[in-house]
Amino acid sequence: MEDTHSVATLIDSTTSKIQQLQKAFAELESHRAISLNLKWKELEEHFHGLEKSLKRRFHEVEDQEKEFENRTIKARDLLEKREAAIVAKEQASLECLQQKRDAAVFAIATARDKHRKVSSEEPAVVNEEDQGGQPSTEETPQDVITSDGNLEGVKSPESGHEEVKSYPQLVKLCEEMDCEGLHKFISDNRKNLAALRDEIPFALRAATNPASFVLESLEDFYRVEVPNMDGKKDSNLLGLRRTCIMLMECLCILLTRLDLVCASKVITEEVKEQAKAIAEEWKPKLDALDLDASNGNSLEAHAFLQLLATFGVASDFEEEELSRLVPMVSRRRQTADLCRSLGLSEKMPGVIEVLVNSGRQIDAVNLAFAFELTEQFSPVALLKSYLKEARKASLSSPSKPGNTSPTVQNEVNERELTALKAVVKCIEEHKLEEHYPVDPLQKRVLQLEKAKADKKRVTEAAKPQPKRPRANGVGPRVANNAADKTFYPRVADNRYPQYVYERPYVYPGPNDNHCPSLLGSATYSLSPGHGNYFANGYQYQTAYLH
Repeated sequence: MEDTHSVATLIDSTTSKIQQLQKAFAELESHRAISLNLKWKELEEHFHGLEKSLKRRFHEVEDQEKEFENRTIKARDLLEKREAAIVAKEQASLECLQQKRDAAVFAIATARDKHRKVSSEEPAVVNEEDQGGQPSTEETPQDVITSDGNLEGVKSPESGHEEVKSYPQLVKLCEEMDCEGLHKFISDNRKNLAALRDEIPFALRAATNPASFVLESLEDFYRVEVPNMDGKKDSNLLGLRRTCIMLMECLCILLTRLDLVCASKVITEEVKEQAKAIAEEWKPKLDALDLDASNGNSLEAHAFLQLLATFGVASDFEEEELSRLVPMVSRRRQTADLCRSLGLSEKMPGVIEVLVNSGRQIDAVNLAFAFELTEQFSPVALLKSYLKEARKASLSSPSKPGNTSPTVQNEVNERELTALKAVVKCIEEHKLEEHYPVDPLQKRVLQLEKAKADKKRVTEAAKPQPKRPRANGVGPRVANNAADKTFYPRVADNRYPQYVYERPYVYPGPNDNHCPSLLGSATYSLSPGHGNYFANGYQYQTAYLH
């Protein structure tokens, strides 16, 4: 505004300036020696024209400034109104939410009071005949345990129906505390382990003592192993060990759904002593485990750590000893949660260092993300290091220079292909594409896959074809040697055309393993055929394999 006033003052003073200029011009004209063609009238008209033009433009600028100020004021008022409306809506939503919360709390309190009155008048009645052997109590809240320690059937807060729907036999087996029958039932229904895993925590409520029942199921975990003809472990024993781990996990899920008082009634001091005794018995057997041989997928180490976490006896063992077991289970999906429940979060930098030094950078990246240690351990640098070491190992495979057999070359390509797939999967799971583009890696994967398919097609085409009998059945058809030499190659390409083998190559999905979901770890040192199997030829669903 000050600039506007100064401009207006200068414009008003133009008249006096013109008058002064007129006097100076008249004085100059009186002293002229010769006549001038320029007249004062012309100069005066010129300056007055300039003055009018400046005034007109100045008023236009003033009008535009006023219009802008009006628009600014209107916009500010509109924003204030909208802000007030948003605040009012937020307040109304908070009040509505508070009312619903108060109503829910009141309903829960009323239900508990009603249940206590009913429990004081008569005990809960279990009707087994009408429910096909499934225990059911009337109006029993989820966090209540009956006086005899039996966690009886409860209504699910999510669905409002019986939790154990698909397999009521689970309830009967838990009621009878039949460990052998439960193991057999899980083995017989191994194809539906995802559904079993969801229902076992609720079925354990029917057991008189769920914790003792699970401890009893661990009895045969270290039974004598019977190696197969190929030197592998007994497949039935591997299946039993996976079932034992799953039962301990299901008990842990059950405990998380109970309050502290109820959980303390399940995990008593006597149960803790039993669990500690089992852990002391298992611990010496872990010393014989080989870190490299386990490949981060050791069932023995996993079961030991899960036992300590489920029954709360980790404080009786040294953290340093427990942290040395973590690399043996680094590929299993529960590793991060196990480490947190065991109080090993501060030990994770050392664990990641061990993984990096042992050439398992992908497991290291997964744990670095799980424990927010990516600044200390750069994921991109670790993945590049892993690929570099994998290629170096492939190039240094034991073979004479210049005498690389097709079998050795196939193994080298297969190792590089497995490593590339593992790195691509890790990049995609942790969304590192911006820092580590996957396009070059995927191109290399496609190149190796195409070479693999071409070699397989050539191998199949080179196989000797059986002689076909003559049409009249008299005997084998005699080949025309002259014709063969003259017109046909020895492989008889016309009889078995090349296009038969030119099928489109299907890009396979990522290799499944026993640790697929939580850490997103990839298979990078196992054979491609290593799938989600229960080690006895029966395939398990991903949701169960840990």
